[in-house]
Amino acid sequence: MSDHASDNTIVLEPTSRPPHADSLRVQDLGRTHFIGIGGAGMSVLAEILHEQGVDVQGSDRELGPKAERLQALGITVMIGQKAENVQGVDTVVWSSAIKPDNPEIVAAVAEGARLMHRSDVLALLMSTSRAVTVAGAHGKTTTSAMIAHILVNAGTGDLADPSYAIGGSIQGPNGTLDGGHAGKGSVLVAEADESDGSFAKYHPEIAVITNVEAEHLDHYGTAEHYRQAFVDHSHHATGHVVLCADDEGALAVLRAMSPEAASKAVAYSTHTADEIGDINGASLVHIDHEAEAAASDTVDAVESFVLHLPAGLGGTDSEAVDIPVGLRIPGIHNARNAAAAITAATLLGMDPRDAARAAGSFRGAARRFEIRGERAGVTVVDDYAHHPTEIAAMLDAARRRFPESTVHVLFQPHLFSRTMFFASEFAHALAKADDVIVTGIFPAREKQADYPQIGPQTVVDAAEGIAHEPATWIQAVPDMCQAAKMLVMRSKVGDVIFTVGAGDITNMAEVLLRVLEARSSADAR
Repeated sequence: MSDHASDNTIVLEPTSRPPHADSLRVQDLGRTHFIGIGGAGMSVLAEILHEQGVDVQGSDRELGPKAERLQALGITVMIGQKAENVQGVDTVVWSSAIKPDNPEIVAAVAEGARLMHRSDVLALLMSTSRAVTVAGAHGKTTTSAMIAHILVNAGTGDLADPSYAIGGSIQGPNGTLDGGHAGKGSVLVAEADESDGSFAKYHPEIAVITNVEAEHLDHYGTAEHYRQAFVDHSHHATGHVVLCADDEGALAVLRAMSPEAASKAVAYSTHTADEIGDINGASLVHIDHEAEAAASDTVDAVESFVLHLPAGLGGTDSEAVDIPVGLRIPGIHNARNAAAAITAATLLGMDPRDAARAAGSFRGAARRFEIRGERAGVTVVDDYAHHPTEIAAMLDAARRRFPESTVHVLFQPHLFSRTMFFASEFAHALAKADDVIVTGIFPAREKQADYPQIGPQTVVDAAEGIAHEPATWIQAVPDMCQAAKMLVMRSKVGDVIFTVGAGDITNMAEVLLRVLEARSSADAR
């Protein structure tokens, strides 16, 4: 939504709703233009609207893989953002990365086009579906991808062929699925982005909350305001709330929920009810890692456990039931993600045993512990982790998956503000690795000029005093290509190199593999 301030500047508010939002239908959108159509969140919605028959077009600064895919589907993608791009359009979709002075925004306002934040489009799609949203500081993409994977591979009736809007591709036994799909079933699975408060617009049937760890304080100001936004989000669920009781923030949200909402909540945890304490009348799904042997019959499982489901969950059993689960993706954090996904599928009406079997064939979401290849005996893994807790969980999983390996990390911080707020936490999380290079910060929507003292050295300085040998375990190298070559030179057979971060650090995985191959060829000569 936009309006004009007294000085004729345009004001964009992600939390505002467009006029007549309650009566708006997909077919009312008309010719719809996406600004930044190649972005992960925007491209998914563009594809879903296109599959539903909407005349979709868009623009972006460059032609990336997502935009190329949209072009292949017949969607017009214009390179460069110019006023003439929005001539004759009915609706313009923008994201929080778009500034009010964007020429397409200015032209759209001048022409009287309807402005919709991407969250308005997602809320519109949810209004005609059995929506399942996944919110949280981390784990959103993996958990939502796993829910979609379970429904795609084991859903029947109206649970089959779900729609989904996920910020990463879904890797399964039959190949890779793109993160956006308009299915013929009744379910829509979507990530609920809390970064700008826009998830307040969603009213899903099931709201999954993976964690509520202080994040996006540039928007919320305080951890208390951030947590309250999740309490409000939980109250918008029309059916159930599924949340992680291992996370202190999510547990605090559960305890702050109204008695009526909490009575329909399901908590999942690696702890028992006695260990957790008050869960405000919610049901509990216990993740039992001590029962690994019972789940060991799953082929190729690298993470095994048993889910103890309470009686009557989803109406499938009158008694409590134990469900063995074997995952192909490592880490206790992924056991939690799987518990959330299986629980959500069960609440939708799926047999939990079928859901667990389908979860066992999930090979991960793109850039989530994604093994990109091996050269010269060195494995290269790419991971999207960009919050300290995510990095710590990823490195814990690395130790479980590669227990004898030296772990090298090429880390690109994401946002100057996040680096400033969490420098010490980043340093402590990265200390779980053996060898770390911190490269230049990916700015996204921010400018270096606004944070002149913040850079990769900020994290390195925060690591001073952390007990770790050798003392040179972490250093700052702003040029990521140079940093990648340095890690290759320090690696040996059996080592693992991780590229870590939410920015363009992912491109370094191919660089690492090429340099490793070149080194191997040189050694052979």
